[in-house]
Amino acid sequence: MSRVAAIDCGTNSIRLLVADVTTGADGALALRDVHREMRIVRLGQGVDASGVLAPEALERTRAALVDYTAVLRRKGTERVRMVATSATRDAGNRDDFFGMVRDTLGVDAEVISGDEEAALSFVGAVGDLDAEDGPFVVVDVGGGSTELVVGELSDGKATVTAARSVDVGSVRITERCLPGDPPTADEVSQARSVAAGILDDAFAAVPVEAVRTWVGVAGTITTLSAVALRLESYDADAVHLSRLSGDDLHRVADELLGLSRTDRGKHEAIHPGRIDVIGGGALIVDVLARELRERAGITELVVSEHDILDGIARSIA
Repeated sequence: MSRVAAIDCGTNSIRLLVADVTTGADGALALRDVHREMRIVRLGQGVDASGVLAPEALERTRAALVDYTAVLRRKGTERVRMVATSATRDAGNRDDFFGMVRDTLGVDAEVISGDEEAALSFVGAVGDLDAEDGPFVVVDVGGGSTELVVGELSDGKATVTAARSVDVGSVRITERCLPGDPPTADEVSQARSVAAGILDDAFAAVPVEAVRTWVGVAGTITTLSAVALRLESYDADAVHLSRLSGDDLHRVADELLGLSRTDRGKHEAIHPGRIDVIGGGALIVDVLARELRERAGITELVVSEHDILDGIARSIA
């Protein structure tokens, strides 16, 4: 058994997983959570328009990493891997970010490609599922990008056959198309067209016609599950492996897009740091649901609490 730590720094949030990893007789890896934590730092604040990471966003991220580093020391972590995704791929001042991470955490952050991000998400997401329900398409709607990855499970191991990351996420679509509070019908219509156009590139690279199960991971989708289930507060056990129909997703998207930020804030299951962008994230998921129904006949989303963090942890076990 070894104790490893995974850190995923995205456009909207930074997340930590400390886990014990064991290897079974068949060579399959098993993870046991020791500590799992998420902070909303909005690293990608304004980066779509300015091309640089804002100083206040870098400071919020640094403060979170200071706390995460203290957790790693207390838990006796043996190996650490930190990956940085969409916001840092695009930023002109990315060196400021990398220097800050090195000074704070003591290891280098890796800017992984969108395709590797997708593959890690897949490996983390399908571990609790029945191999016979494959092939799977795993979708991660982040703050700055959306990943689609298709693959299968066999003998406890995940095999990825196609993956693509495209630059549309909850923060990007909100900043670009949804300035209203709540957004207007015209803004929502434009956002749907923009999202569908960008996602066409993903579907062109990732054939989904043979897929049997759609799995959604990460904060946007898990939050939508909590809202659809009408949870009074966020409950990871209730969310994990919950199933949402296309009608559920469309209803929740319409509901959230129709609310002001103040009214969204009344949903106890929505993290305060997601209130202003969850409508945009819901819109993207709704577009995905329509596309997957048309392309693959899929009418249901399986929501997983396990995602890229689990994939990162497995990669260093």
